[in-house]
Amino acid sequence: MTDMDNQTLPDIRQTLTFNAPIGKVWDAVATSEGIAAWFMPNDFRPEVGREFHLEAGPFGKSPCKVTEIDPPHRLSFKWGKDWTLTFELRELDGGKTEFTLIHGGWDMDKATEFGQPHDTVRGGMEQGWTGIGQRLKALVEA
Repeated sequence: MTDMDNQTLPDIRQTLTFNAPIGKVWDAVATSEGIAAWFMPNDFRPEVGREFHLEAGPFGKSPCKVTEIDPPHRLSFKWGKDWTLTFELRELDGGKTEFTLIHGGWDMDKATEFGQPHDTVRGGMEQGWTGIGQRLKALVEA
């Protein structure tokens, strides 16, 4: 297989520093109530193998499955049929937390459940995550 055969697109990666302790950030990204406050309504529970849904508005219920949980540092779950969402937290001096969001599973040859090509959706999602990240920042720094 040559490099030309590999049609994967780079992960969306965004890192933010929050003026909030790691425990508060973890509660915001690893509880159903926390995720609903800045991202989407859901029936998430922090258990590996747990299947849950994100309420994706006009796109309906989006199926997910928890794949990794390492409190208070890392949470990862499958989202829809192709994507993986990972939240990584790192404690910084002064009661701050570094938060990295990784949205992976992008492929030039794939489309979403709604028939949208990944390469088309990715740009909008990258911009969307910027706004969503600011909502999370406002929540944990309040």
